Amino acid sequence: MIMEIKSPRLGIIGKINIKVGDKVEAGQELMSLETKKGNAGIKAQFDGVVESIEVEEGVQVTAAQVLLKIDKIEEENTTEVEEEKVEVILVKSPRLGTVGKINVKAGDKIDVGQELIALETKKGNAVVKAQSAGIIESIEVEEGAQVKAADVLVKITQFKEKNTRNSEEKVKPVEKIESDITIVGGGPGGYVAAIKAAKMGAKVVLIEKESLGGTCLNWGCIPTKALVRSAEVYDSLKEAEEFGLSVKEYSVDMEKVINRKSSIVSKLVGGIQYLIEKNSIKLISGNGKLVDKNTVKAETEDKIIEVNSKNIILATGSETVYLPIPGANSKGVLTSKEILDMKKLPKKLAVIGGGVIGMEFAFIYASFGVEVYVVEYLDNVLQMLDQDIIDEIKAAAEKKEIKLYTGSRVEEIIDTEDDKCIVRFTKGGESKYISVDKVLMSVGRKPYLEGLGIEEAGIELNDNKRGIKVNSKMQTNINNIYAIGDVTNIIQLAHVASHQGIVAVENIMGHDVKMDYSAVPSAIFTHPEIATVGLTEKDVKSKGMDVEVGKFPYAANGKALTMGDERGFIKVIKDKASNKVVGAGIVGINSADLISPLTLAIRNGLTTKQIVETIFAHPTTAEVIHEGVLSVEGGALHFAE
Repeated sequence: MIMEIKSPRLGIIGKINIKVGDKVEAGQELMSLETKKGNAGIKAQFDGVVESIEVEEGVQVTAAQVLLKIDKIEEENTTEVEEEKVEVILVKSPRLGTVGKINVKAGDKIDVGQELIALETKKGNAVVKAQSAGIIESIEVEEGAQVKAADVLVKITQFKEKNTRNSEEKVKPVEKIESDITIVGGGPGGYVAAIKAAKMGAKVVLIEKESLGGTCLNWGCIPTKALVRSAEVYDSLKEAEEFGLSVKEYSVDMEKVINRKSSIVSKLVGGIQYLIEKNSIKLISGNGKLVDKNTVKAETEDKIIEVNSKNIILATGSETVYLPIPGANSKGVLTSKEILDMKKLPKKLAVIGGGVIGMEFAFIYASFGVEVYVVEYLDNVLQMLDQDIIDEIKAAAEKKEIKLYTGSRVEEIIDTEDDKCIVRFTKGGESKYISVDKVLMSVGRKPYLEGLGIEEAGIELNDNKRGIKVNSKMQTNINNIYAIGDVTNIIQLAHVASHQGIVAVENIMGHDVKMDYSAVPSAIFTHPEIATVGLTEKDVKSKGMDVEVGKFPYAANGKALTMGDERGFIKVIKDKASNKVVGAGIVGINSADLISPLTLAIRNGLTTKQIVETIFAHPTTAEVIHEGVLSVEGGALHFAE
């Protein structure tokens, strides 16, 4: 069994004492770790063989970062089965793959470690083994079927075991601690809630199974923006002549691009680690599971920690959704997480899914010179936006030679002998084919609920069963258990998760605070950027509201012209009854930053008159806000339709 050895805290790798292939014993020092609390020795917790070393001497690592992997040497099984049924065990798929040979049938008696099913994955063939002795109750799949991670493959009726040699079974020690608030998940919702609670005087335990910052910081918001910035700089080099500059040679070094991204992520994760320690928050690196309404069990590599807590916040985030089609597990198919470590540019890239993630990556790789194809099932990319904004971004995509196939259904991905992928999709009943080097699967994310113990705790899910049900105070149906972020499936945005975390903590600490979703900004980092807040034109039409919509183009903004990017516009929606701004959308340079003043205006109910009476600095791109609001308050000054 391959086991991961993780860093216990933030530090710098010192001497590495082993190499791949070495046989190690329990207690043997593998490497040293230099921390601000002194040097620490990373020791083996069991006998095994070094499978891989994931770090180098001198590099900085964060708490829970994987340092090396060891193939654990299992002890010989000397147990025999008593004929007394205990429970039915579900054997699940470890990852996305295709079922190969099935070695057992219903009714077979099996032993621990026996090979049950072969699984073909893009990382190679894997064997699913029995983790307990028993009898095969049922086989839930067939050979050749495609399965996703956590799909049930086999059901085993488990039996009690007795040890014929009376040898003691190794059991992890149990440590019991107490807290005021226990938070499961250290992403942007969880760690912000932890810091807020600690600052309000609570005793806090934070449980995180991978890396502080969650998906957003490690494999989402931040690393993608690092790539966006590299793409922007590269685009600027292409346009240098327009600014009177001569740049003779330039190229993309993807390895350096990825290393820069990783350095930024490491620095920010280290910053969170520092804040956790500074606020005296107990951080547990492991999987957290609800035992009851006041107890969370966290299993680490060397022990089990049971936390008795007055209040619990669930913040486990979300996971990638895989399209259930043949070939989805092909070697050339990447998720948004895996593509962030791709150090060699493909010549051609197919993006399955024209949502936020897919379109951001499409623009990044098109800027780097990759031939990009986007295949979207719906009739439009970025379907949630108003049509005029979609049209603007489609024009930008066309200029970058990104090929968009909307209203198209991907049917299968076919591996070729020359390590390429053929994406077959249908559009209007006609089959079409694209041959590419890599495929990005970006069809959405779903709440991460696996192993959380919500059923045992009696926590209710949303009506569609795709997230934990909460009220406006972020409480579940169990008063002292709260849920925040993507796991609620309300709005999957990092800043929403953070604010939900603050609201949950405020309520736990005795205040009466409710979530308000009327002014939630969102930003999409295509080129140009897109940002929205409040209601869209689609929304106001469906509500039957009497509104006035005004626009102002970037082409009439002096600062935008000096920056060499006059694409796009701002759109402001005014409610005629109240004369308040109820929605806004911006597509253009700096739009992700410019949406915040409009968010403040909507959240605080400012009228258009109050906004136009505000002085905006000149020359700035922020002046488009002033002119945009003027367009529904007597008319823009620097633009005439």
